[in-house]
Amino acid sequence: MVHLPKKEREVVLEEKPIDEKPMDDKPRETTVEFLASLAGVLVTGLFIITFVLQAFEIPSSSMEDTLLIGDHVFVNREQFANATRWLGPLMPYRDPRRNDIVVFLSPEEQGLFVVKRIIGIPGDHIHLRDGVVYRNGEKLIEPYALHKIADYNPYRDNFPAVPPSDMYGVRNEKWTEEFSSHIEGGDIVVPSNSFFAMGDNRDVSYDSRYWGFIPRKNVIGRPMFIYWSFITPADQYQMRSVSDRLGFVTHIIIHFFDETRWRRTLRLVR
Repeated sequence: MVHLPKKEREVVLEEKPIDEKPMDDKPRETTVEFLASLAGVLVTGLFIITFVLQAFEIPSSSMEDTLLIGDHVFVNREQFANATRWLGPLMPYRDPRRNDIVVFLSPEEQGLFVVKRIIGIPGDHIHLRDGVVYRNGEKLIEPYALHKIADYNPYRDNFPAVPPSDMYGVRNEKWTEEFSSHIEGGDIVVPSNSFFAMGDNRDVSYDSRYWGFIPRKNVIGRPMFIYWSFITPADQYQMRSVSDRLGFVTHIIIHFFDETRWRRTLRLVR
């Protein structure tokens, strides 16, 4: 703490040599000290981004209206990580719970990050009737779930009463083969070290109904909040050429202020 001198009662004037310069009470930061401080900030930021938080962009509409295409979120990578011997008692490690929104590696497509809501944990019995989810015999109240398409898909809406097939959009052969082994009394039963997940936009979500369970080891983390949201075309994630990407970057620069969804900035993901 810096102690400021008290105001003196008397002011004494004295002559000073002409060549005497006023002294600077605050030492100036050297270049080396500045670079050291900057390096510390960069290392801390890199550590947080690498091990604690990670930025993701939402590419599809499967989680609408909770998450929209073009939402950019920070994901807490540490919360669902395996507890370490030394930091375990200090860090808030835990397993994913029912209704948690999680980011995970797709069990179907290698290297693809997916975001869904956990509906079932190990041991849970799940089934749908006319699009309504029942867990362990109880009807779920899901204010976040949407049904935007007025069509009827017996496999999707009455899962798992109808066997999976190509005509209902099930393309995963492994899931088709093991599907019946997980059914008990008309319910799908979540096995150990696995989770059953669905998107909030139920009629368009490509989720556990179509490719099976999420292995515990595939879970990356939990989205914490939206740090930026920009109006983005639904097919933008499929644009992989350099020209397409540069074109969209240019579009962002031009329309940053008028197409940013400012009301979604810093919104918590729940």
